[in-house]
Amino acid sequence: MTNQPAVRTSASQQQQAPWAPPPMRTIEDTGLNMITIADLAIKVMYFGGIMTGAKVADMIKLPFTGIVDQVMEFLKREKFIEVKGQSGLGEAGQQFMISAKGTEKAKEVLERSQYAGPAPVTLEQYVHAMKMQNRNRVTATPEVMKKALGHLVISETMYGKIGPAVNSGKSIFMYGPPGNGKTTISEAVGRVILGHDIWIPYAFDVDGQIVRVFDNVNHEILESAESESAGAGRSTPTGVKRDPRWIRIRRPSIIVGGELLLSGLDLIYDPINKFYEAPYQVKANGGLFLIDDFGRQQVRPRDLLNRWIVPLEKGVDYLTLATGRKIELPFNVLIVFSTNLDPADLVDEAFLRRIRHKIEVGDPSFEEFKEIFKRACEAKRVPYDERGLAYLLQEWYIKQDRKLRAVHPRDILDQMIDISRYLNRPPQLTKEMIDRACEAYFVKL
Repeated sequence: MTNQPAVRTSASQQQQAPWAPPPMRTIEDTGLNMITIADLAIKVMYFGGIMTGAKVADMIKLPFTGIVDQVMEFLKREKFIEVKGQSGLGEAGQQFMISAKGTEKAKEVLERSQYAGPAPVTLEQYVHAMKMQNRNRVTATPEVMKKALGHLVISETMYGKIGPAVNSGKSIFMYGPPGNGKTTISEAVGRVILGHDIWIPYAFDVDGQIVRVFDNVNHEILESAESESAGAGRSTPTGVKRDPRWIRIRRPSIIVGGELLLSGLDLIYDPINKFYEAPYQVKANGGLFLIDDFGRQQVRPRDLLNRWIVPLEKGVDYLTLATGRKIELPFNVLIVFSTNLDPADLVDEAFLRRIRHKIEVGDPSFEEFKEIFKRACEAKRVPYDERGLAYLLQEWYIKQDRKLRAVHPRDILDQMIDISRYLNRPPQLTKEMIDRACEAYFVKL
């Protein structure tokens, strides 16, 4: 059961106010039952040894008063734990140790699942929260786009293509030669345009099965949230503790490449620890999921696109538990396919029709290349020289019939800096330095 704060708001306020974890007062507010929480607490104590009630509450991310205190009292009555001392004020400072009977109980519970961490939210609570938080995305306008991508050299035409694609909130197919910023554009969109921060649970529960959502690799915890997460929860303006099973992060921006397999897009069951890891698209919920180097995966592009047909059209994803049960989750993900291969070699026209926006990221013009080079010189503290750039373009691009790439200025300057360090002199855009850098960077075909 999902419990919401008993605060009345108008329809307009409900649309604008960002969602936050509701207050926690009782075990009923968690949506879990006493036995589920007690089993989790006894596993934590089995691994942790002698622990205070406050420490147990911190480990399983539930308030001590009103919830964990009731659980500890239940475990004492059942003789699963014993009081061994006091290391703080009140009941929360009591030290507990698991008993022989409790050890046997813990082993029995661990046979079902080795998960011993923050208490899960219910599936219903997770679905509700994701739907509520999908309302507060930022609408892409010319001003917002300039803020998001102003550090890049992008034409007005490109701005006009990316903005509507982002507003669709569905799917984008970005293609073009390598080194022109497809990944950089996608990441910038994910950081700025997707909107406010988001709350995600550490894990959610499906019929007693734990699915872990949060991980330190793909999710960036906000500094304030990290400090607030200590103890028994965060206070609301009324002084009631918010549900500490949720953690506030920046909207996720998850990138996968050639390592992506179809199996990585379904629930990943750990047969040893006996709980599930959420797939990439669930961890990306509310944010951006970039499939980089599309077409270079070990799975056929057609099969990957087939996997996304229902989520992209219906806004829901269906995942399968090891028991065979299917669960339905919201799919609030901006998914970007990025490739430097010819789209015609990957999929047919019928499949591309299902991708709402197709954007070609082509080579920069000479003027754009010049601006990129200037910015790169400034960022790397290399004195810009108009004659040096003219020499580079004439000798290494025009004469060689070489394509301009947006990434070249950065890479060529890095080569020059490496050479300058070796020669123990400051980097300069001289003919000698440009030639040495380009000879080291470009491959003769």
